[in-house]
Amino acid sequence: MKMKKVLALGLIAMMSTAAFAGCGSSESSDGGSASTGDSASASGQVYYLNFKPEADEAWQEIAAQYTEETGVPVTVITAASGTYEETLSSEIIKDEAPTLFQVNGPVGLANWKDYCYDLKGTSLYDELTSDSFALYDGDAVAGIAYVIESYGLIVNTELLEQAGYTLDDIASFDDLKTVAEDITARSSELGFSAFTSAGMDGSSDWRFKTHLANLPIYFEYQDKGIDSTDAIEGTYLDNYKAIWDLYINNATCDPSELAGKTGDDAENEFAEGQAVFYQNGSWEYKNLTDKGMTDDQLAMIPIYIGAGDEANQGLCTGTENYWCVNSEASEEDIQATIDFLTWMVTSEAGTQMLSENIGVIPFKNAADTTNLFVLNDRAYTEAGKTPVSWNFTTMPSEEWKNGVGSALTAYAAGTGSWDDVVSAFVDGWASEYAAANN
Repeated sequence: MKMKKVLALGLIAMMSTAAFAGCGSSESSDGGSASTGDSASASGQVYYLNFKPEADEAWQEIAAQYTEETGVPVTVITAASGTYEETLSSEIIKDEAPTLFQVNGPVGLANWKDYCYDLKGTSLYDELTSDSFALYDGDAVAGIAYVIESYGLIVNTELLEQAGYTLDDIASFDDLKTVAEDITARSSELGFSAFTSAGMDGSSDWRFKTHLANLPIYFEYQDKGIDSTDAIEGTYLDNYKAIWDLYINNATCDPSELAGKTGDDAENEFAEGQAVFYQNGSWEYKNLTDKGMTDDQLAMIPIYIGAGDEANQGLCTGTENYWCVNSEASEEDIQATIDFLTWMVTSEAGTQMLSENIGVIPFKNAADTTNLFVLNDRAYTEAGKTPVSWNFTTMPSEEWKNGVGSALTAYAAGTGSWDDVVSAFVDGWASEYAAANN
């Protein structure tokens, strides 16, 4: 069976043009290894195919430190945003395949479970604070969650105050709409917009076809008391439309320009004080502070869409990041990879890197975090607010996401209708789920 899968992946690899972003040593941003030290004395090696471009630099640095301390070569290659699956398909069939990769949950695991080493009883598994953070394939532990993250609306509180508002003025979708539209009406006078550009190129569209799309899925699941479905009904797609319209009609650019706007565009617009609101997650904290923003200027609030109990809504909190060790690697490389991960979640250097650059880690020796957005999430939870769970891990396929993203882009540009978005969301879900489960 594995041979058939390898041949299939080989065909995918030949058709793919996977790109890499930010991979390599500190001297190069387009290739190379993070390894240093004398590998001759080391037993085994580690090759991590990293999912998070925003954390590439931190991974390169910690990999080099581990190699210097242990002599075990650690290579970190980072897939470009939006290309992880095709990059993994290409890399996994190589002689020097990744020893460490990740999946986004049960749907992702279905594609890669034949390559997942059973981590139950390993030193890494034993460091988990709860087995609820383990991803199971039957009785086997196929993956281990390594971070709990939050996303919402990042707010430039200084600009908000300049517009005459405070965070206390925004506790619902109606509040957000009132504030955003007022800022738009006075944007020339104020010198800034309400929202950053909702870029729909591959470095940015995941924020809306995946993370924003989580909200209508979450509320439908809540109504039905379910945690997955073979057919989404789209009960809350009017709310999805309302928040999307608010984003694109009160932003730094015209909606027709979104297809060419990037993740960097949105980040720079926010960091440079061009917009008050920026949808993103706790992983953005370091990028924004590196650009000169301070905790006094920042906060994260929930994404309100006019659904559910908004007075008690918290941030969107969960994980889609599960480490998997390649079962096809040599015994030495498997052990080297498990040893590296165990060091990452037990050592001062490893836990500090994860907590500062990735987020809260679910391990016994976790370092506390100084990430303001993580602390915002903690404050909401301690105040009794209910976090919005990450249900986008149940989206039936990457093709489904792409269909929704294309429809959103066409709608924003005026070349498509909202009915096309609804069709991509509802009809696309049913067809993609059926295709994935035949």
